[in-house]
Amino acid sequence: MLAHARRKWHDQYADSGSAIAAEALARMAVLYRIEQACRDMGADARHAYRQEHAVPVLDALKQWLDQLHPTVAGSSGTGKALAYTLRRWDALVRYADDGRYPIDNNPIENAIRSIALGRKNWLFAGSEQAGKRAAAIMSLLATAKANGIDPHAWLTDTLASLPTTLDRDIDTLLPLRQD
Repeated sequence: MLAHARRKWHDQYADSGSAIAAEALARMAVLYRIEQACRDMGADARHAYRQEHAVPVLDALKQWLDQLHPTVAGSSGTGKALAYTLRRWDALVRYADDGRYPIDNNPIENAIRSIALGRKNWLFAGSEQAGKRAAAIMSLLATAKANGIDPHAWLTDTLASLPTTLDRDIDTLLPLRQD
């Protein structure tokens, strides 16, 4: 989520050279440096590190944004970036509550980019039911990939095992269940 807010500030800075946008970007850069420092930690250690280092920076950023808000024209580019950030504040800072959460959702968006780009190509899948089946298959393949499993190998094994798998055991074929 933070990447989206940062992008709004970046666009405003690129368009106008705004000193306020530059300050917002600098404050967000500190958060990304903190995240880089705890990247290789386990979830519990990362959570503790974020609480010690990121939460004070987030609190100062929020205070600064709140103080700035009444002084900026809402229709300006800075006002729009500010409003976007404040409206989504709870979602932006949620990552600090759990060491398992990423600072932003860029990796997830990158993982589904091919699906989003292909949406237009799949508009005419034949029927609504065919579209739902295609979506289910793409979800399973993306899940396999996200879990470090070769999607082609998983699909080949699953299709070979499917005829002999009992209905009650079908969930054992899911990519999450593979060893």
